[in-house]
Order: sequence, then structure tokens, then C-alpha cells
Amino acid sequence: MTQWVEDPTGGRNRGPQAIVRAWVEILVRPRRFFRTGVAPGDQAPGMVFGVLVTLIEVATRMATGGLDVGTVAGGPLLTELLALVLVGLFVAPAVLHLTAALQTVILMLFVPGRGGISETVQVIGYAVAPCLLAGLPFPALRAVCTVYGAVLLVVGIREVHETSYLRAAVVGALPATLVFGYGFGGFGALVATVPGLASAVPW
Repeated sequence: MTQWVEDPTGGRNRGPQAIVRAWVEILVRPRRFFRTGVAPGDQAPGMVFGVLVTLIEVATRMATGGLDVGTVAGGPLLTELLALVLVGLFVAPAVLHLTAALQTVILMLFVPGRGGISETVQVIGYAVAPCLLAGLPFPALRAVCTVYGAVLLVVGIREVHETSYLRAAVVGALPATLVFGYGFGGFGALVATVPGLASAVPW
């Protein structure tokens, strides 16, 4: 599903072990991973990675009672399975591609010599890695996961699109807000963790 960052010229390895290894590498060596683990014109591994992380996050919230999808398909369990199918096949891929399209437009305005849209899809897909744990019922943990995800997005833009950290932070601010602040609930988690933020920032 993704590339072994120690041997970027050897092709992309498949299977659960490769995905787990990529997840660890992104968290502990993000600059190295983004330099070697993102291949031009090959967006599928990053997209699959991002979708899997999102599915696990959504499934965890369902299992812990943090997300109630109601009962519309013959029973609660069947409804939840249907919701996961919809997220995995339609919602997550669509959001990833729309966010990548938005990010590409912003890059076109501010970053000359940028990489292509496939690289941007991969950067966003891999940047959500910390959110694998965001579905657990701990607002502080969700806040940390989403903030770290936003940081990884900036690092990925910096490495893949070869720009400065300041410019990467500027061009990545809106996509990070949409994906991590709202999509993964980072703003709500920050407010729950630091109650004073609710009156200080109009979220």
C-alpha cells in the first residue's frame, strides 16, 4: 500500500506491515518520510493510507459512543457498517481529493515550482497519520493528534513542494483548518481541553 522509506528505489511494498511501518515512520521521521515516501504520479498509496486512518478513527468513535449514526438500515450494527462503507468508498476519498484540489490552487498562487496534485494528495493522506488515535474518548488526545497532523501537513508541504516552513504554514493553513480543525474535530477537542479558548477564539 505504501513505500518503504529506507529503500525508495525498490518499489512500493504492499500489505498491512508496509502500512504500519509507514505510519511509524511518518510519526517519528516525518521529513525523511516525505522526502522518500512520496512518489510523483502515484497517489493511490497516500489516498489508501488516509482513507484507512479515517475509517479507523470513525469506527473508534462509533465503538466508544462518540459518534451516533442512528438506525436506518435494519439495526444499529448494520447502520454502522453501512456508514463505514460510505465513509471508506465515498466520503473520505472525496474529501481528500477536494482538499488536495484546494491545496493545489493555493500552492499555484504562492509556491512556484511546486509538485503536482498527486504529491499533494499523498501529503494530505499521510499527514492524517496521528488521527488514527483521535477517535478515542479523550479530548486532550484528539487535540494532540489534530495539532500534530497539522504540523505534519506543513512539514510535508515543505519537503515535497520545496518551499520554506513559513510559506508552507501559510499555504497549508486553510486545508489544515478544514481537515484537522473541523474534519477530525480538533477545534472542539481544544476547547474541551482548554475551556478558556471558547471565549477567546470564535470557533
